Amino acid sequence: MNLDLGGKRALVTGASKGIGRAVAELLAEEGCDVIMVSRDAETLSAAADAVRGRAQVSVQALPADLSKQSEVERVAAEAGDLDILVNNAGAIPGGDLQAIDNDIWRNAWDLKVFGYISLSRAVYPKLVDRKGVIVNVIGAAGESFPFGYIAGATGNASLYAFTKALGRGASKEGVRVVAVSPGPVATDRLISLRKMLAREKYGDESRWEELNAGMPYGRPATPEEIANAVAFLASPRSAYTNATVLTVDGGG
Repeated sequence: MNLDLGGKRALVTGASKGIGRAVAELLAEEGCDVIMVSRDAETLSAAADAVRGRAQVSVQALPADLSKQSEVERVAAEAGDLDILVNNAGAIPGGDLQAIDNDIWRNAWDLKVFGYISLSRAVYPKLVDRKGVIVNVIGAAGESFPFGYIAGATGNASLYAFTKALGRGASKEGVRVVAVSPGPVATDRLISLRKMLAREKYGDESRWEELNAGMPYGRPATPEEIANAVAFLASPRSAYTNATVLTVDGGG
């Protein structure tokens, strides 16, 4: 399907690897000019070079720490006109109520929760001008509420509410706000965790894929599968989809 994204301009955060990089690659292949944002300048530069090699579009690498308001404002200013914002940066650590202290909650939320909100606010006028789209990549813990991931579950649930509340108002200005909420995804972070667990369980990290047996289809999602959902929701093919969250977890 042609997603009619040619000539659009997209800003993707957390774009140096994993889901963010897959989203940037796919949007570029669909004809979008892409601004890639991440804290790790070296990894981001390499990822941007790889995306440039896949598509004949403009690809800009913009290193920034979006947990800081000054950096949010700088990114919004340097990004220029925008049609699409994909909020994807941030990972909230696991742990129960007693394991996650106030500093961990605040530091994690500064990027994953307030970072999404602050960047959306900063670029919103640009999106109004071009009748654009915000796609928030959240996480299915926002609806499954695991106790051992309490900070992430609570933060993700707040981003579900943010997506729906903002979307309901944004439609009056021609803007759409949607979200993709993945279950487990085969990113470097997940694979490293699986290998650690396999060492503990089997004494052999190479057996990490055996730990996927209980997942739907016996595997996690790929970053590309999540990127496909993001690209469709960001596209004019999904023009009447707004203020909603698409869970992509294999039915798990």
